[in-house]
Amino acid sequence: MSRWIQKFRIFPPNYAVRKGDARKLGTSLLFLFLTALVISPELRYELRALVEYPLHYKEYKQFGIRIPDGYTIHGIDVSKWQQRVDWTRVKKMKVGNVKITFAFIKATEGTWLEDPEFDKNWDNAREQGIIRGAYHYFLPNVSAKDQAAKFIRAVKLRSGDLPPVVDVEETRGMNKAQIQRYTKDFLNILEKYYKVRPILYTNRDFYKQYFSDVEDFENYRFWIAHYHVSDFDMPGDQDWHFWQHSDRGNVNGINERVDFNVFNGDSAALRRLCVP
Repeated sequence: MSRWIQKFRIFPPNYAVRKGDARKLGTSLLFLFLTALVISPELRYELRALVEYPLHYKEYKQFGIRIPDGYTIHGIDVSKWQQRVDWTRVKKMKVGNVKITFAFIKATEGTWLEDPEFDKNWDNAREQGIIRGAYHYFLPNVSAKDQAAKFIRAVKLRSGDLPPVVDVEETRGMNKAQIQRYTKDFLNILEKYYKVRPILYTNRDFYKQYFSDVEDFENYRFWIAHYHVSDFDMPGDQDWHFWQHSDRGNVNGINERVDFNVFNGDSAALRRLCVP
């Protein structure tokens, strides 16, 4: 009889002990997971992004904004605020003669933050043939050397990429001379490392107050934000290369509003601007 009981036993010997050990292991793993969630903002973001990953992207017939006349090269800029981007859909969208040719992608901020969507955006934009550029959000009250090191660790430029970009739009308590000096320090470090002159992004008012007609910045290419106007005039005598004309655009593959830009030139000029 005992032999038949052994043959038809449902649970293995010592099942209760093994089950207790498994429960302890599960509890320990759950504790470690919850601890990691508490101390790691990156893990929290990735989990939220996984849950929020768009199962359905909005489809737009139009870009939803007025596109400035007289420009043939159009682009967008993105960061984590646009969440997951489907670059295949971005590439395919075309309204009349307007399509997305280039994209600036946020890489880093200060000395501690790397945009959690950067790697995916960086790789997938290039895979779709969109000319890509990476930008750093600069904090004037934080070491320019350390900020540059953060950006350099995150961004590997290749032939055909746009030059690196520094986004300067806050004073953080610094005076005019300090903002100019620390921005210039940051630009010099990037130029020395990447062997290409960076692009400087700011808004029109900030440019007019801190960079207009300043000798140290005369030879830089500027990307200027100025919204709700039909055309853009640059303060001072310098030329502009990129104009961010709206922050309310719609693009297939992006469920959030997105910034729109134009390039002040044709496709050949844009290619010449890129890393050789």
